[in-house]
Amino acid sequence: MPLLCGRSIGRSVSRLGLVRPLSSILQSRCRPGAAAAATVDAWRGYVDSKLDLRALDQKWRQRWAVANPNSDQKKESRQSQYVLPMFPYPSGTLHLGHLRVYTIADVVARFHTLQGRNVMLPMGWDAFGLPAENAAIERGINPAIWTKSNIDKMKQQLDVMNGSWDWSRELATCDPAFYKHTQKIFLLLQERGLAYQAEAEVNYDPVDKTVLANEQVDANGLSWRSGAKVEKRNLKQWFLRISEFRDSLLEDLETLAKDGAWPERVLAMQKNWLGKSVGATIKFPIVAFAQDLHKSIEVFTSRPDTLFGVQYLALASTHPIVSRLAKTDPDLQAFIDTLPALPPDSKVGFLLPHLRAVNPLAYHEDTPEATKKSLSIYVAPYVIGDYGEGAVMGVPGHDVRDNAFWKAHHYDSPVRIVLAASEIDTTTAIPNEPFVDHGIMTEHSGLYKGKTSQEGGEELVTLLESAKLAERVEKWRLRDWLISRQRYWGTPIPIIHCGSCGAVPVPDEDLPVVLPEVDEHWAEKKMGNPLETLDDWVNTSCPKCGGEAKRDTDTMDTFVDSSWYYMRFIDPHNEKAPFSAEMAKSMLPVDIYIGGVEHAILHLLYARFIYKFLMTSSLVPTEGESSPNEYEPFKRLVTQGMVHGKTYSDPSTGRFLKPDEVDLSTPSRPIVIATGDQANVSFEKMSKSKYNGVDPTSFIGQYGADATRAHMLFQAPVSEVLEWDEVKIAGVTRWLNRLYDIVVRLQGAEPTSTPPKVYFENSAVAAASMSAEELARWDANAALWRDVQKTITSVTASYNKVYALNTAVSDLMSLTNTIAAASDGGADVSVQREAVSALLRMAAPITPAFAEECWSILSPSSPSLFSQGGTLFPVLDGSAGLLQARKQTCAVQVNGKLRFAVEIPKPSAELKGDQLREWLVEQIMETEEAKARREKGSLGDVGEARKVIVVKEGKVVNFVF
Repeated sequence: MPLLCGRSIGRSVSRLGLVRPLSSILQSRCRPGAAAAATVDAWRGYVDSKLDLRALDQKWRQRWAVANPNSDQKKESRQSQYVLPMFPYPSGTLHLGHLRVYTIADVVARFHTLQGRNVMLPMGWDAFGLPAENAAIERGINPAIWTKSNIDKMKQQLDVMNGSWDWSRELATCDPAFYKHTQKIFLLLQERGLAYQAEAEVNYDPVDKTVLANEQVDANGLSWRSGAKVEKRNLKQWFLRISEFRDSLLEDLETLAKDGAWPERVLAMQKNWLGKSVGATIKFPIVAFAQDLHKSIEVFTSRPDTLFGVQYLALASTHPIVSRLAKTDPDLQAFIDTLPALPPDSKVGFLLPHLRAVNPLAYHEDTPEATKKSLSIYVAPYVIGDYGEGAVMGVPGHDVRDNAFWKAHHYDSPVRIVLAASEIDTTTAIPNEPFVDHGIMTEHSGLYKGKTSQEGGEELVTLLESAKLAERVEKWRLRDWLISRQRYWGTPIPIIHCGSCGAVPVPDEDLPVVLPEVDEHWAEKKMGNPLETLDDWVNTSCPKCGGEAKRDTDTMDTFVDSSWYYMRFIDPHNEKAPFSAEMAKSMLPVDIYIGGVEHAILHLLYARFIYKFLMTSSLVPTEGESSPNEYEPFKRLVTQGMVHGKTYSDPSTGRFLKPDEVDLSTPSRPIVIATGDQANVSFEKMSKSKYNGVDPTSFIGQYGADATRAHMLFQAPVSEVLEWDEVKIAGVTRWLNRLYDIVVRLQGAEPTSTPPKVYFENSAVAAASMSAEELARWDANAALWRDVQKTITSVTASYNKVYALNTAVSDLMSLTNTIAAASDGGADVSVQREAVSALLRMAAPITPAFAEECWSILSPSSPSLFSQGGTLFPVLDGSAGLLQARKQTCAVQVNGKLRFAVEIPKPSAELKGDQLREWLVEQIMETEEAKARREKGSLGDVGEARKVIVVKEGKVVNFVF
């Protein structure tokens, strides 16, 4: 169906039953008042039927394709802006979560484009990984074919979103042209000693048959991908020495916290994962009966002030003492075997027989007797083997986990409290819950009673240091990054193993090491890593000595690819290097990075590490030494909430219902068709099992991309969970239709002959000689333009904040209503047109195709909004001081209760106190409303009021009788 345009109006008049001449209709549409309003009503049905948002999407996407807004009229002098959403994994289809993050990114990019900046909004594919390989095995096809097919489908979906992606920069991590440089980066890391191979106990997924990093194992010991119970194995693996950058990674979190550049919770998650603890290693001598064991157990603690409160020790199952005892104790070994199946909060423990520990303070004569008693030693699942020393000093009085463990094993034994909140509390009854804060040392701390915990802790460490029983240290939770994966679909590790030369880097000229074709492996649906069985590929010669050698058959963790992909976007066609130094210095870091909070630890931490490394590597030469503290990859991070779908369930069974099992004739009262009962409704994470998924492409096909984008943004603030409700899109479509009506009505209207500010300056000068009718029109014009200026301020702030994009949509809707009302209120058509012009430019980032169409109607000789290369987004014009209202609304109260409201002249700033009060009463009583109420006796004799209270400079007047 063709869109409404000026040339089609004449042909449509007869069908609409309009008998007035076309010239009369056009003239009335450009005049304020009742006649124009009536004409708009006559046209409304036609316009609504002709506003086909889906057709607009197609029309403007075709035009944008001819003149790409990302590359048209770029000027070096213009400020650049790098906006980047986290790139998707090509699983086959985009979901609403993708639609949300990519809508946000495109809106932000278009906003900055309209502000006159050179905006880069690239798109690529995180294309390696286990899901593709597992899917290939399941289907019996090459993972490259499956991945490429998915990329094609998802790219088509992205294209219908009205995005402004710069496809000239497109990349896929599975492309040899990309992973050639991933291999180069690995070799640079190895050259600096930051990539190394070591024997280590690793997490092994028996289903996917590959090693997993600690971060890829959930709290229950299950694989994040397959869900299998993870096994512990000792293998030789490749690591990246991220620990070398831990100080920089921690210190720079303060930089990222400035001005709210990164969300607080993401910073907290990064800080906790780095896990820096400052404390001391304490030696607890042990007494071993008939056991040839260590002389002491070393325990790291950040709270030496609680040392008097130690009531037991707990060891990790991997502690050397435990491993040694398990060889001769079958009961202990059986207990260790059960640990992987236990929940992380398990309070079970194994008491080591014939083994006790001694508190190092026991040797001091002034130590209380309770502290001198020997300590039980347990094996406990809550003790982490790779943090601290794999040992914990159990302080039930001052640690939540220790308290729970103690009560589970010693429920009838008292808990020793050695710290209290204040000196008064040191003599009160023992609390039920552990006191975990710093405080004042109690009588159970012996001679240290009354000291602060900080002071006492320092003195205790000093005391034990002199006896060589303690050492001040710092510990980190962060471990080096294990990147080896025993799977095919990943970047091959570019190392050749030679019996004489060891691990030898593949020469630059031989990069990339390309994945070989293994079609038979996929056709036979085999599991495991086919690279290990390809003798022709594995067997090679050593680049150093020329002797027989073998290729490394491991591939890299896909997090290696995503740790630097954003750097490749700046120079995607560079064959010689991952990127040029010039590009890196001019286009990095990323200005705004947008993605899910689920990537708050792994991806962001690895990206920060690799960026710091690369910017201090030979790829980016600098004068003098360069510190990693100078570099962070993402200036600003925006994390969006998840999208939850409407879910229906049977109230009698709790079973999730399929769409065809629910009667939605009355949306507010869904009925279970099988039983007639009202279904339960909730919003939950979208999944196939809950039948609450929504296909974004289908939704866009029904409502149009622009309405979908606006609906997506309007329903919730960016950072919060979005409860997707299709019904509510009706409000957005009504808004767009209403705005379109206004644009069509103003088609052909001339803009103000001078800028609005000048117009209002001239009008203000002439106000003294205006007639009542002219003053009324001036009031209407001023009120409209005042709302435009207010909306510019609020919408600009919302776009800059990003998190408040929902309020931007709300403000634009409000301004649309103001403009619609301004016509009836007598505002000049030229001022209405200027207001609509500002509104369309503010709405354009959210509804680009709709705004383009309306812009072409309002300004038919102007080019596309996004290809003009200038500053088109409206800014404040400084007219606010000229737009002060001549009248104001005054709420009239009697004895504190609102009776009515009237319009009165705005009081002069010179009126104060009694003069203002008397003037306001006079103005109120001159209004028709006040006169009518006084005649009816509902207002009373204001002259008899005991008091007249003026609030907010006359916006409220209260008569007290």
